[in-house]
Amino acid sequence: MSTVIEQAVRARLVASAPRTESVAATLRYDPGNPFAVQMGFPARATLEGVDVSWEFARELLAAGLDGPAGLGDVRVRPYGYDRTVVEFHAQEGVAMVHVRSSEVRRFLRRTQHLVPAGCEHEFLDLDQDLTELLRDAH
Repeated sequence: MSTVIEQAVRARLVASAPRTESVAATLRYDPGNPFAVQMGFPARATLEGVDVSWEFARELLAAGLDGPAGLGDVRVRPYGYDRTVVEFHAQEGVAMVHVRSSEVRRFLRRTQHLVPAGCEHEFLDLDQDLTELLRDAH
């Protein structure tokens, strides 16, 4: 049984209007998918009115603490002294949130204790993945 890390963070939604709204978001890491992290948002923070979770590379989140990172659907960059901006690009538009860099660093340290960076491949179950892939091919 693998240990899953979930950490609540305060995310400030940045809108085109002059005000920002603070919402509870969740950073999540599952060693069963060792290269990825998830950032989840409650229904009240989304246009669709349903809980939404974005999955992206743990390495992207770490790199974005020190400088702009990402070219695709998720982009991360530092902002000011202790803020990190995470941008989510979708067909409907762009959502931008600010989170405290210290909270992101704490989350990443916790994930490193479970799966050190560079060792993710050791936590993959390639036999199980191949079995599932072949089963789905029928």
